[in-house]
Amino acid sequence: MIVRTVLSLSVSLALAMSANAALKDGTYSAEALGHNSPMTVKVTIKGGKIAGVDSAANMETRGVGQFALDKLGKEIVQKQSIGVDNVTGATVSSFALKGAVKKALQQAGATPDELKVFSKKTDAVPTTPLTVKASVAIIGGGGTGLAAAVSALENGAKKVVILEKLGYLGGSTQVSGGALNAVDDKRQKAQGIKDSIQTHYDSTMKGGHNVGEPALVHYLTDNAYPTVEWMEKQGVRFKDKIGAATGSLGQRSHYGVEGSGWAYTHIFENVLKKYGDRVEIFTDTPATQILVKDGKVIGVKGLRKGKQPVTVDAPSVVLATGGFGANVEYRQKVNTGVWKHVTLDKSIGTTNINKAAQGDGLILAEKAGADVIGLSDIQLHPAGTPGTGLMQDIITDGRNRLFINTNGDRFVSEGAPRDTLCNAIFAQPGKTYWLVMNKLRLPDESKTNSFGVSMTDMLKLGRVQKAANLEELAKLMNVPYEHLKASVDEYNKAIENKGKPDKYGFIATNTDDAKMVEGPWYACKKVPTVHHTMGGVHINTKAQVLGKDGKPVHGLYAAGEVTGGIHGANRLGGNAIADVFTFGRQAGASAAKNL
Repeated sequence: MIVRTVLSLSVSLALAMSANAALKDGTYSAEALGHNSPMTVKVTIKGGKIAGVDSAANMETRGVGQFALDKLGKEIVQKQSIGVDNVTGATVSSFALKGAVKKALQQAGATPDELKVFSKKTDAVPTTPLTVKASVAIIGGGGTGLAAAVSALENGAKKVVILEKLGYLGGSTQVSGGALNAVDDKRQKAQGIKDSIQTHYDSTMKGGHNVGEPALVHYLTDNAYPTVEWMEKQGVRFKDKIGAATGSLGQRSHYGVEGSGWAYTHIFENVLKKYGDRVEIFTDTPATQILVKDGKVIGVKGLRKGKQPVTVDAPSVVLATGGFGANVEYRQKVNTGVWKHVTLDKSIGTTNINKAAQGDGLILAEKAGADVIGLSDIQLHPAGTPGTGLMQDIITDGRNRLFINTNGDRFVSEGAPRDTLCNAIFAQPGKTYWLVMNKLRLPDESKTNSFGVSMTDMLKLGRVQKAANLEELAKLMNVPYEHLKASVDEYNKAIENKGKPDKYGFIATNTDDAKMVEGPWYACKKVPTVHHTMGGVHINTKAQVLGKDGKPVHGLYAAGEVTGGIHGANRLGGNAIADVFTFGRQAGASAAKNL
């Protein structure tokens, strides 16, 4: 696998060869505020040079912040400078590391003049236009793009080129919870779960307000489990236990053993490495134009690091650029659907990687002749962290967790679709709520959740409240104890009355449903956050992009969140990852067969 990296200036060699007598040898520790939490960075000085940068004590996101820390740490040692470029899409982690190293240099006795030398810019980007030839060009290296690349190679593509605007692969897929819905007879029957592909289809249509395209929904639900099997062949390991993602409307969510969407993306990235020079990847290279000649796609243009024009000549192009959830101006412009009564301004965050979820692919596709549908279909998720909208701390997936308002009361069925949950939250005081759970969900505080974070880690950050009993928890939440106890009792009664809805419509039908009785208890504040944009490029079941005339745009394919028509007006929890890999796989295969 060829990965295009930024060239080093000769100044880095001069820096590496020089020593700074003023620096005292030793190991120095400095703290910095990372993306997810404070972190400690240890810097070793030897012979007046930076000999090592250790940032292992961090809670940054795998494949994103942790990738940036590892990459920049090595570059700082190699180039003897903190003037290395930030990793696009992980700027907070990048700045945190470089700031900590600077503090360590100061502790070691670096003078102002020496700090200037240690801060020299070390990276240069060529400006000479570059042209490469490929069988398939893929715009976007997230989960969809990675799946499409592997599938294209499996189906005969001689060379695949990926253009990725971030500084790493995996995109928003790897920061997702990783839930993948699929009807799985073996795993589900072992848990006593009754399910069928027809039920999955019906739930997807109903949850999407019956506006999803039936053919696309059928393709998704029919092929979700074959996709699971395909992913397993690539090396992905799924847990045997089937869960239920928030708003999944069924118990069919698969989770990777390694946790979050990273459990999938890093496997596919490793698979691509096995193909050697048949794969070429350009990071920090956003696509600027899909090239069309005589009605046929002939390639794509990009701009590397904002300086080097890159042209990929390819008869097949796969669009895998994700959604537009972080583009506040655009999402407000098209917000005429289910959330038209809510202003989706910057006060509401997003769960996605901000730099990635800007909707660039929609503009590229329209200019290439694509039809765009369902843009008003935007999804909010109830699991946002106040202030950022990120999915942090206790996750809302699964069962046996209560939605409690600031009065200490339940106010919605915890098993409802995501739009119902968020609408109910907006109606509460302060438009927020407490997510409450107990030992039943968290029997071991050291065990990591699907995002790779343990309760022990969460408690250190201070956003999660812990109490030995309900009375103590009520005080921490500043809610009346009588209200909180009544809410728990009410939920437990619904558990006893299996199959009968309580006054909020909650029905205990999940095999994991159980009474919440024993402490310790945990609670953290949550808010609605933009999670998914269901509208996008119009495709068919072959992942061919359709024009406004309903006919395929020759040589153009699309999959994942950049597409529309699959999820209707509300996506089921767990259906996005199924979409990413099912249609990503199909897009790659179709693109290869076009050759």
